[in-house]
Amino acid sequence: MKVLVALSGGVDSSVAAAELIDAGHHVVGITMRLWGGDSDTGCCSVADVDDARRVAQQLDIDHLVFNFTDDFNTHVVDPYVRSHRDGLTPNPCIECNRHLKFHRLSERADLLGFDAIATGHHARIDVVGDRYFVHRGADAAKDQSYVVHMLPQRELRRTLFPVGHLTKAEVRDRATRLGLRTAAKPDSQDVCFITHTGGRETFLGARIPFRKGTVVDTAGTVIGEVPAIEMVTLGQRRGIGLPGGRPKRYVTAIDRATSTVVVGDEAELHVRELQVADLVWADRAYEGAVMVQCSAHGVAEPAELRGDTVTWRAPQRRVAPGQSVVFFDPSDTYVLGGGIAR
Repeated sequence: MKVLVALSGGVDSSVAAAELIDAGHHVVGITMRLWGGDSDTGCCSVADVDDARRVAQQLDIDHLVFNFTDDFNTHVVDPYVRSHRDGLTPNPCIECNRHLKFHRLSERADLLGFDAIATGHHARIDVVGDRYFVHRGADAAKDQSYVVHMLPQRELRRTLFPVGHLTKAEVRDRATRLGLRTAAKPDSQDVCFITHTGGRETFLGARIPFRKGTVVDTAGTVIGEVPAIEMVTLGQRRGIGLPGGRPKRYVTAIDRATSTVVVGDEAELHVRELQVADLVWADRAYEGAVMVQCSAHGVAEPAELRGDTVTWRAPQRRVAPGQSVVFFDPSDTYVLGGGIAR
């Protein structure tokens, strides 16, 4: 089988390519140039592209580099900026997976005559009946099924996750035994277009005007001020202009129209229901008992799903609008679908 594997310059994608070669597939590596600006983290730096090229040489496979910077700006960077302007807390890495790392990769595979695409994500794809579903990876601590929850049947059928059955330690051991230059390379943890030196505030401040916000308690008493309400998110505790020595206070509501931030104690963040928009499904729309995960490294909690409403079995902390909400089957094994918190 001809497989186009996404080489990001990290250890997981490097070993994914090696696993495919060992399985007897004809493998070609592809690296996507996504972000054209400064990058000192993530998977978009010049060093990452060079690492991907060197790994391809070590594995003796062809390596292609495609420029998708316009698509990346359109589908990831611009929506990220708009979301902050509009008071949402976006997931740019999920949108990158949705629009670039799978959809555009799959399109390019079609054009080049490949049978399948592959990435280094720690997840698995299994068949239930005649339908395909993303299953959790073997390494619970590194499981990435949350960030690939949006894949539809047409992409699930042709996608491979070659390291999904391995732990991270096993991946690094395999890379070490192969002598791959990425064997000890640290994992990417941050948004690739946000630099460590500048940070989110510098990036957004160059693209949208910041407005000061008034911080009030639940009684409406003014107790502080924030320099940029666009930088505040639900549940935030630090950086909201409150003096030390007081009980912990969390952002419980944000009124963009009046530039007001309401703070309260943690109990005021807990709710029984969550509204979800823009639902997508691995197979077909589902209602009933689910396990719900609301962040990449969060723990899935039991709930009931009816239409676009999640009712938690026990009260949970409110989810910031704009965050991805992913539904797993009641055994917390495979992805049913997901959406965006409202």
